[in-house]
Amino acid sequence: MTKSIVLAGGCFWAVEHLYRQLPGVISAHSGYANGRKAEWADYEKVCTGLTGFREAVQVTYDPEVISLRRLLFVFFNIIDPAMYHRQGMDMGSQYQSGVYWSDEADAEIVRAVADVERPGHPGFCTELEELRLFCLAEEYHQRYLEKNPGGYCHVSPKKMQLLRDYPFREEDYTRPAQEMFDDWRTKTEP
Repeated sequence: MTKSIVLAGGCFWAVEHLYRQLPGVISAHSGYANGRKAEWADYEKVCTGLTGFREAVQVTYDPEVISLRRLLFVFFNIIDPAMYHRQGMDMGSQYQSGVYWSDEADAEIVRAVADVERPGHPGFCTELEELRLFCLAEEYHQRYLEKNPGGYCHVSPKKMQLLRDYPFREEDYTRPAQEMFDDWRTKTEP
Protein backbone atom coordinates (compact mmCIF):
# COMPACT_ATOMS: atom_id res chain seq x y z
CA MET A 1 0.00 0.00 0.00
CA THR A 2 1.25 3.48 -0.83
CA LYS A 3 0.16 6.89 0.41
CA SER A 4 0.76 10.41 -0.79
CA ILE A 5 0.99 13.91 0.61
CA VAL A 6 1.52 17.23 -1.19
CA LEU A 7 4.08 19.64 0.23
CA ALA A 8 4.62 23.27 -0.79
CA GLY A 9 7.97 24.47 0.46
CA GLY A 10 9.09 27.24 -1.84
CA CYS A 11 10.73 26.38 -5.15
CA PHE A 12 9.63 22.84 -5.97
CA TRP A 13 12.98 21.84 -7.52
CA ALA A 14 14.74 21.48 -4.14
CA VAL A 15 11.77 19.89 -2.39
CA GLU A 16 11.36 17.27 -5.12
CA HIS A 17 15.10 16.55 -5.22
CA LEU A 18 15.34 16.06 -1.46
CA TYR A 19 12.28 13.82 -1.14
CA ARG A 20 13.39 11.59 -4.01
CA GLN A 21 16.43 10.71 -1.89
CA LEU A 22 14.58 9.57 1.24
CA PRO A 23 14.26 5.83 1.86
CA GLY A 24 10.62 4.81 1.51
CA VAL A 25 9.71 7.57 -0.94
CA ILE A 26 8.51 5.93 -4.13
CA SER A 27 8.14 9.07 -6.22
CA ALA A 28 8.14 12.85 -5.98
CA HIS A 29 6.67 15.04 -8.72
CA SER A 30 6.68 18.81 -9.03
CA GLY A 31 3.35 20.45 -9.63
CA TYR A 32 0.82 23.04 -8.63
CA ALA A 33 -1.54 22.63 -5.68
CA ASN A 34 -4.93 24.03 -4.73
CA GLY A 35 -5.33 26.64 -7.43
CA ARG A 36 -8.70 27.80 -8.68
CA LYS A 37 -8.81 26.19 -12.15
CA ALA A 38 -6.82 23.31 -13.68
CA GLU A 39 -6.35 25.26 -16.91
CA TRP A 40 -4.38 27.87 -14.93
CA ALA A 41 -1.78 25.27 -13.86
CA ASP A 42 0.91 26.66 -16.11
CA TYR A 43 4.22 28.03 -14.82
CA GLU A 44 3.86 31.45 -16.44
CA LYS A 45 0.29 31.86 -15.17
CA VAL A 46 1.17 30.59 -11.69
CA CYS A 47 4.01 33.13 -11.49
CA THR A 48 1.50 35.98 -11.89
CA GLY A 49 0.25 35.22 -8.39
CA LEU A 50 -3.36 35.29 -9.59
CA THR A 51 -4.12 31.57 -9.91
CA GLY A 52 -4.17 30.52 -6.25
CA PHE A 53 -1.71 27.71 -7.03
CA ARG A 54 1.31 26.88 -4.87
CA GLU A 55 4.48 25.31 -6.24
CA ALA A 56 4.30 21.92 -4.58
CA VAL A 57 5.55 18.36 -4.68
CA GLN A 58 3.39 15.26 -4.57
CA VAL A 59 5.26 12.70 -2.49
CA THR A 60 4.19 9.06 -2.82
CA TYR A 61 5.63 6.84 -0.13
CA ASP A 62 5.51 3.47 1.56
CA PRO A 63 4.23 4.03 5.13
CA GLU A 64 5.86 0.76 6.19
CA VAL A 65 9.27 2.32 5.45
CA ILE A 66 8.82 6.04 6.15
CA SER A 67 6.14 7.71 8.23
CA LEU A 68 4.19 10.85 7.47
CA ARG A 69 5.67 12.33 10.66
CA ARG A 70 9.19 11.84 9.30
CA LEU A 71 8.20 13.38 5.96
CA LEU A 72 6.84 16.38 7.87
CA PHE A 73 9.94 16.55 10.08
CA VAL A 74 12.05 16.94 6.92
CA PHE A 75 9.58 19.48 5.52
CA PHE A 76 9.66 21.70 8.61
CA ASN A 77 13.46 21.63 8.47
CA ILE A 78 13.59 23.13 4.97
CA ILE A 79 10.97 25.85 5.31
CA ASP A 80 10.31 28.86 7.49
CA PRO A 81 6.67 28.31 8.54
CA ALA A 82 6.31 31.96 9.51
CA MET A 83 7.00 33.32 6.02
CA TYR A 84 3.92 34.51 4.19
CA HIS A 85 4.07 34.09 0.40
CA ARG A 86 7.79 33.55 0.55
CA GLN A 87 10.55 31.01 1.20
CA GLY A 88 14.12 32.22 1.16
CA MET A 89 14.77 34.33 -1.92
CA ASP A 90 11.56 33.13 -3.60
CA MET A 91 8.72 35.63 -3.23
CA GLY A 92 5.13 35.47 -4.41
CA SER A 93 1.94 33.65 -3.50
CA GLN A 94 3.10 30.55 -5.41
CA TYR A 95 5.82 30.10 -2.74
CA GLN A 96 3.45 29.96 0.23
CA SER A 97 4.32 26.93 2.34
CA GLY A 98 1.63 24.32 2.81
CA VAL A 99 0.73 20.72 3.55
CA TYR A 100 -2.20 19.26 1.58
CA TRP A 101 -3.71 15.85 2.27
CA SER A 102 -6.11 13.57 0.42
CA ASP A 103 -6.70 11.13 3.27
CA GLU A 104 -8.63 12.53 6.24
CA ALA A 105 -6.61 10.29 8.58
CA ASP A 106 -3.52 12.25 7.52
CA ALA A 107 -5.18 15.53 8.53
CA GLU A 108 -4.97 14.50 12.18
CA ILE A 109 -1.22 13.81 11.91
CA VAL A 110 -0.59 17.06 9.99
CA ARG A 111 -2.46 19.09 12.61
CA ALA A 112 -0.64 17.34 15.48
CA VAL A 113 2.75 18.08 13.89
CA ALA A 114 1.71 21.70 13.26
CA ASP A 115 0.82 21.97 16.97
CA VAL A 116 4.40 20.90 17.78
CA GLU A 117 5.87 23.37 15.27
CA ARG A 118 3.65 26.41 15.94
CA PRO A 119 5.16 27.45 19.34
CA GLY A 120 8.64 27.63 17.79
CA HIS A 121 7.52 29.89 14.96
CA PRO A 122 5.61 33.03 15.99
CA GLY A 123 3.49 34.03 13.01
CA PHE A 124 3.13 30.41 11.83
CA CYS A 125 1.25 30.63 8.52
CA THR A 126 1.92 27.35 6.71
CA GLU A 127 -1.32 26.31 5.01
CA LEU A 128 -2.81 23.05 6.30
CA GLU A 129 -5.60 22.02 3.95
CA GLU A 130 -7.29 19.19 2.17
CA LEU A 131 -5.92 18.77 -1.34
CA ARG A 132 -8.51 20.10 -3.78
CA LEU A 133 -6.44 20.09 -6.96
CA PHE A 134 -2.96 18.97 -7.99
CA CYS A 135 -1.61 19.36 -11.51
CA LEU A 136 1.79 18.17 -12.63
CA ALA A 137 4.25 20.89 -13.57
CA GLU A 138 5.75 21.00 -17.04
CA GLU A 139 8.23 18.25 -17.92
CA TYR A 140 11.23 20.59 -17.73
CA HIS A 141 10.50 21.07 -13.98
CA GLN A 142 10.50 17.33 -13.24
CA ARG A 143 13.83 16.15 -11.81
CA TYR A 144 15.16 19.63 -12.58
CA LEU A 145 18.21 19.44 -10.29
CA GLU A 146 19.19 16.07 -11.73
CA LYS A 147 19.10 17.56 -15.23
CA ASN A 148 20.76 20.81 -14.06
CA PRO A 149 23.15 19.92 -11.21
CA GLY A 150 24.23 23.52 -10.71
CA GLY A 151 20.64 24.81 -10.71
CA TYR A 152 19.14 27.00 -8.02
CA CYS A 153 18.39 25.17 -4.80
CA HIS A 154 17.29 26.76 -1.53
CA VAL A 155 18.33 23.65 0.45
CA SER A 156 22.06 22.97 0.59
CA PRO A 157 23.35 19.55 -0.48
CA LYS A 158 24.92 19.19 2.98
CA LYS A 159 21.57 19.75 4.70
CA MET A 160 19.91 17.25 2.34
CA GLN A 161 22.50 14.64 3.30
CA LEU A 162 22.11 15.35 7.02
CA LEU A 163 18.31 15.14 6.80
CA ARG A 164 18.60 11.75 5.07
CA ASP A 165 20.92 10.56 7.84
CA TYR A 166 19.00 12.02 10.79
CA PRO A 167 18.05 9.22 13.24
CA PHE A 168 14.35 10.11 13.34
CA ARG A 169 12.16 8.54 16.02
CA GLU A 170 8.48 9.45 16.06
CA GLU A 171 8.27 9.51 19.85
CA ASP A 172 11.00 12.19 19.97
CA TYR A 173 9.12 14.62 17.71
CA THR A 174 7.79 16.74 20.56
CA ARG A 175 9.46 20.05 19.75
CA PRO A 176 10.10 22.02 16.53
CA ALA A 177 11.96 20.03 13.88
CA GLN A 178 14.64 22.66 13.27
CA GLU A 179 15.45 22.79 16.99
CA MET A 180 15.77 18.98 17.15
CA PHE A 181 17.88 18.88 14.00
CA ASP A 182 20.20 21.70 15.15
CA ASP A 183 20.76 20.00 18.52
CA TRP A 184 21.65 16.72 16.80
CA ARG A 185 23.90 18.42 14.28
CA THR A 186 25.77 20.27 17.00
CA LYS A 187 26.46 16.98 18.79
CA THR A 188 27.51 15.03 15.67
CA GLU A 189 29.56 17.52 13.65
CA PRO A 190 33.23 18.06 14.52
